[in-house]
Amino acid sequence: MLVSYRWLQQYLDLSDITPAEIAEKLTRGGIEVDFVHKLNKGISGVVIGHVLECSQHPNADKLNVCKVDIGEEETVQIVCGAKNVGAGQKVAVAKVGAVLPDNFKIKKAKLRGEVSQGMICSLQELGIEGKLVQKEYSEGIFVFANDVEVGTDALEELNLHDEILELDLTPNRADCLNMIGVAYEVGALFDRPITLPNPSYPESSEQASDLVSVKVEATEDNPYYGAKIIKGVKIGPSPQWLQNKLVAAGIRPISNVVDVTNFVLLEYGQPLHAFDFDRFGSKEVVVRRAHQDEEIITLDDEQRKLTTDLLVITNGKEPVAVAGVMGGATSEVQEDTTTILLEAAYFKGTTVRKASKDLGIRSEASVRYEKGVDPARVVGAADRAASLIVQLAGGEVLGGIVEAKAEAQLPLEKEITIAVDLINKRLGTAVTSDDVASIFTRLQFQFTQDESKFVVTIPTRRPDITIEEDLFEEVARLYGYDNIPTTLPVGATTPGTLSAYQQKRRAIRRYLETSGLNQAITYSLTSPQKAKGLAGENASYQPIQLAMPMSEDRSTMRTSLVPHLLDVISYNLNRKVQDVSVYEIGSIFLSKEQPITKQPEEKEMLAGAFTGLWVNHSWQGDKKPVDFFVAKGIIEGLFEQIGVADKVSFEQGEQPGLHPGRTATVSLGGELIGFVGQIHPSVQKDLDLTETYVFQLDLSALLKDADKVVIYENIPRYPSMARDIALVVDVDTPAQKLKDVIVSAGTNLLKSVKLFDLYQGQHMEEGKKSLAFSLTYVDPERTLTEEEVTSVHHNVLAKLEEIGATLRG
Repeated sequence: MLVSYRWLQQYLDLSDITPAEIAEKLTRGGIEVDFVHKLNKGISGVVIGHVLECSQHPNADKLNVCKVDIGEEETVQIVCGAKNVGAGQKVAVAKVGAVLPDNFKIKKAKLRGEVSQGMICSLQELGIEGKLVQKEYSEGIFVFANDVEVGTDALEELNLHDEILELDLTPNRADCLNMIGVAYEVGALFDRPITLPNPSYPESSEQASDLVSVKVEATEDNPYYGAKIIKGVKIGPSPQWLQNKLVAAGIRPISNVVDVTNFVLLEYGQPLHAFDFDRFGSKEVVVRRAHQDEEIITLDDEQRKLTTDLLVITNGKEPVAVAGVMGGATSEVQEDTTTILLEAAYFKGTTVRKASKDLGIRSEASVRYEKGVDPARVVGAADRAASLIVQLAGGEVLGGIVEAKAEAQLPLEKEITIAVDLINKRLGTAVTSDDVASIFTRLQFQFTQDESKFVVTIPTRRPDITIEEDLFEEVARLYGYDNIPTTLPVGATTPGTLSAYQQKRRAIRRYLETSGLNQAITYSLTSPQKAKGLAGENASYQPIQLAMPMSEDRSTMRTSLVPHLLDVISYNLNRKVQDVSVYEIGSIFLSKEQPITKQPEEKEMLAGAFTGLWVNHSWQGDKKPVDFFVAKGIIEGLFEQIGVADKVSFEQGEQPGLHPGRTATVSLGGELIGFVGQIHPSVQKDLDLTETYVFQLDLSALLKDADKVVIYENIPRYPSMARDIALVVDVDTPAQKLKDVIVSAGTNLLKSVKLFDLYQGQHMEEGKKSLAFSLTYVDPERTLTEEEVTSVHHNVLAKLEEIGATLRG
């Protein structure tokens, strides 16, 4: 909501209060003010000038030479290129020495041989947005009405000395979506009385009910509908004061009648609509639900198909407006309109919101209806508009207002009982009954008081107040949050802390980031194709589709993190970032139901992706690209970090979309929890990636078993003994199998086993390979003898021979 400081002053005295002070007070009172905009963007030296003569430039077809009176002793000559400039006009003139927005200074110049002593300005050149400029002045200079005084400040006439408060309203404070509502709020905060409009106008002896009837079939959606008839109007431009107010609020002026309805919308918060009565199509207004696939051409000249969920205003036969959203093009006010049918209605907010969303139309009217308008102001707003239309467009208002009303469906005033001692108990304050009475008076809430107990009548303009806690908040706001004393909580308190699961997850993040990976956060929503996984491996799960997706690419819940991390890799490669290492912790969503009737299974996963160089020491010239063992080493270190390394095993395996020879499955306690490997070359080519490695682990399963216990051991006082063995085995025998045998046979004297060499080739029998291990034996309590180590070592070799491993000769 944009609030004009000058407009606000028409409702209460703010002569001693600056816009900044109002913004500060409003924000502290719960109505946040984002910005205070100054409409004057550094402009000076712009006056109203009178074009006395206008002739063709002798040396340029598209320029005119104008003689302009700017209220000084001598007229000035200005060269102007605007197509609509002409003699007799009152225009905005930037004199020599004037400053326009962006510190643009006006100097005396020669244009094609003719002296130019200033500049005739358009509204855009004075800092007004093009979308707010009337159509007739959108591509030329602005022309004032003839009654303005030559030589006076043009910025004053255009209201460009005003300041605008931009309110960031929460949904519950719809009462401040209008000037009167803001005036109530500012008046309460500063304890100032407010003056409200008191519209009046003569009524014709002819009755509106003689020309039109109103029938509402959907009373739940439209509890009140009122129609006024105004005859003999003359459509034309609005006066400058009205245009200024609309522009300050971000609305473009159109014509006097339409501008009045927009003005009242901003002032009262009550949307109105003016129909051309002669184009309406009948003498009856029928409000009903639309028929399925019924069509209407709206004011934006779009043909829209309607559904039975939408409420429409009809002439008894066809729709002429979508209720609360937008009028129809066939009955809009035009230049030749002489009779107005003025609609003032109360529409149900949820019905309007449904129509606005389904049709993709977001209007100033729909916003207010959605959040709730004051039913007590509907007729008053119609009277205010009728008064202004008579004042600005002439004509006469026919007697009465034709109404259809369902009183039981309209919101009513509520009564809430509240006690001072309970207020103080909840707020921690020491306010008195007089303080509370003063606050309710400033808010203009009617109340009765019985000592320290109040029965407060909540006006319909404040639908956000429904229970006594809402009144506590009103007291706190007006009393001042800064005046509430700071106190410590009373009673037992539980300090906030991370759960064990959260601590482990945070430790994983810390480990991965210190290892050189960057965290990525991608959408949980994906395309139907990517929802099947990297290479369709999750196609057996049912796609979990959104009912109303943002787009096709964000229509389905993901079943894997890997496709999204590959998108991150691709995004970086396309921007010449060649070395990328990222990880993500996020949820996937799985369901095998058909159709899906209950919530899908949600699993938290950990995934990573690597491409490019892992080590790049430019000074030493040491470069190491990412490979399978880098990716595997990262997750091995992770398992060590969280204490599950002894429970995890890797096995060569296959995974859709991954390289068949460079992929391993990961198991925890015999249960499969993930995989690590290289992207298959064909997938890599399709995605236009470089050599890329990925892993994905079931984090929830991993952390369930994670239980790292730190055990400290004394530094060995006695020497260790090492034995290296090279074993010849079948080429398909995994090293892990040999290591497991060595560990089990090595007793408690064997402290470490490390694989340090793999050999295949010359002098090696076909189908065989050599794996070399280093074994370290130590006893922390004594020095081992050669005989003890030899005995254990022979046992190890014997066990290895049992599985077909022989010492290499």
